[in-house]
Amino acid sequence: MESVELKVEMVGIHEKRLRKCLSKLRGIEKVEVDAYSQKVIVTGCVHRNKLLKAIRRGGLKADFWSPQNELLTAYASASYGSLRFNNFNFNLF
Repeated sequence: MESVELKVEMVGIHEKRLRKCLSKLRGIEKVEVDAYSQKVIVTGCVHRNKLLKAIRRGGLKADFWSPQNELLTAYASASYGSLRFNNFNFNLF
C-alpha cells in the first residue's frame, strides 16, 4: 500500500467530483482532501499514473505534488496582504 500526493485545482463542488472520479478505481483505501492547499492524498494499491488519468478524465486539472508546492503555499499564506518586490512594499488592501 502506498500514498500518492496530488495537486488538484479545487473550486466549490470539485471535491465531490474528485471523490466520484476516484470511487470508480479499485484498490483505493482512503482519500484525504485539503482544499485550502489544493492537496489530495490517496492511499491504496493503485498506480499513480492511473490516479492522475482518472482525475484528469473527470475534468479537473491535476499534477503530482512536489515540495515546491508546499513552499509556494506557505509563502502565499504568510505574505497575503502585502507584497515585497525589489525592496518596495505594496499593500494589497
